[in-house]
Amino acid sequence: MAQRMAAVNTLVYGRAMTDRLAKSDWIRHGLATLAKDGANALKVGPMADGLKVSRGSFYWHFRDIADFRAQLLQAWQEQATDRVIEELEARKDRPDRLKQLMRRAFAGKRSLDRAIRSWAAQDRAVAAIVASVDARRVGYIAKMLAATGVEGQKALRRAAFLYWAYLGQPMVMEPRHASIAPAALDDIGDLFEM
Repeated sequence: MAQRMAAVNTLVYGRAMTDRLAKSDWIRHGLATLAKDGANALKVGPMADGLKVSRGSFYWHFRDIADFRAQLLQAWQEQATDRVIEELEARKDRPDRLKQLMRRAFAGKRSLDRAIRSWAAQDRAVAAIVASVDARRVGYIAKMLAATGVEGQKALRRAAFLYWAYLGQPMVMEPRHASIAPAALDDIGDLFEM
């Protein structure tokens, strides 16, 4: 005798079956959760509640929380490093690329970057990914400096110094010293390209 199975709607809270979340929705929500509440908040149940879906929606897109976290880190790398480099490479003919990068970097919100670095301090696998991103960023800045005529090792040292400034800026508590006007950033960029 065949048993009849009940239909299961894994999407709850009033969503229709056609309103499924895409993997990108979960990634976007995960990055926002990470930026706001840190890596310890990356839990399936609370994130599903925040998206007003069941946990089944999560498992439709990800094997497990480790898979989700790995894809979050990949998305962060793509958004915060790969795309930035691609955009700057598309403007290779412009001599002010370093200044553009500096204006963008020093004016941007960095809560996600801080959260990922905090997570990296507790997780070796995350630390390895962050170290790889750091090396890529410093290497690209050095390449930009070398394109302006700065000699190899000098370009690498200057790139590392600029990157240290970028990483340290969010730590400044005194509002007068926490940001620099775009014109001043351009002036500083000129110093590094000499």
